[in-house]
Amino acid sequence: MNVCVLLAPGFEETEAIVPIDLLRRGGVTVTLAGVYGLQVEGSHGITVQADCRLSAVALDEVDMVFLPGGLKGVDNLLASESACQFLREAKGADKWLAAICAAPTVLSRLGLIDGAEAVCYPGMEDLLAPAIPRPGHRVVRGGHGEHGEKLLTGEAAGSAFDLGLSMLAALTDDATADRVREAVHYHG
Repeated sequence: MNVCVLLAPGFEETEAIVPIDLLRRGGVTVTLAGVYGLQVEGSHGITVQADCRLSAVALDEVDMVFLPGGLKGVDNLLASESACQFLREAKGADKWLAAICAAPTVLSRLGLIDGAEAVCYPGMEDLLAPAIPRPGHRVVRGGHGEHGEKLLTGEAAGSAFDLGLSMLAALTDDATADRVREAVHYHG
């Protein structure tokens, strides 16, 4: 299993790093793809070294594409035609899509989650339409719409553990996610 994390300047560090860590603990390969370069500064001034540029990612080797939030990061994702095209192609290839906080709005604006259930940062639900907002949930696995069965969305930075473990369970199994949950002593 391989997850490609799209990192654009201004991404929310917690929303990226926590799921990455949990996935790697569960044996999933995670590729950090810099949308604009290899050094990517997050919204709180933490710079992360990407593994490669997005242009070097082979979609056929990816099982899931993950978008961390962060308002500036979301704006930078939407401003990148290569990122938007990669997401469109991922949907077309029936890959998992996962996003947290403001990032589910990227998927919605690209028309990739129409009719699916999703959650996003509280107060941004109107930007999810025509997806079906599920406010108050930490993680939602969209169950409706064309791409709902392979969609995971998280509410905000505080749900990064929940989303990361849900991503791990979706790609592996519940037992692996439970093992990692116990290893990090997460009881949320």
